[in-house]
Amino acid sequence: MVSRIIPTLRYRDVDTAIDWLTEVVGFTAEMVMEDEDGLVSHAELTLDGGMLMLGSLRDDALGSLQITPDEAGGVTQSTYIVIRDADALFQRISASGAEIVLPLRDEPYGSREFSCRDFEGHVWNFGTYDPFAP
Repeated sequence: MVSRIIPTLRYRDVDTAIDWLTEVVGFTAEMVMEDEDGLVSHAELTLDGGMLMLGSLRDDALGSLQITPDEAGGVTQSTYIVIRDADALFQRISASGAEIVLPLRDEPYGSREFSCRDFEGHVWNFGTYDPFAP
């Protein structure tokens, strides 16, 4: 069995996050489940064999606070997603209004990449560098 790492994020407005990730970034929403209060309790989004899990902000047994990175005043983690066409995605993300944190650039290790901050302050890194590529 191969270990898999699946980032999980919580959003105040998870529906907008799902829309942005599917319509702009290119993820596919495989599953979106709501709880009895109408909040998204679990969502699975896929892209080229990778997955993200999302949910609504809530206080629960995991100890998650109902606060976004913007509200916390900073980011303690970010996600790197391997993509095929950094230029096309950069154009779509720029047009979506996301804040560009690091501009589109070529790195000395062969990647073409950029970083952005979404509407709730989560930082996303996108690049063509794939450390698992043969």
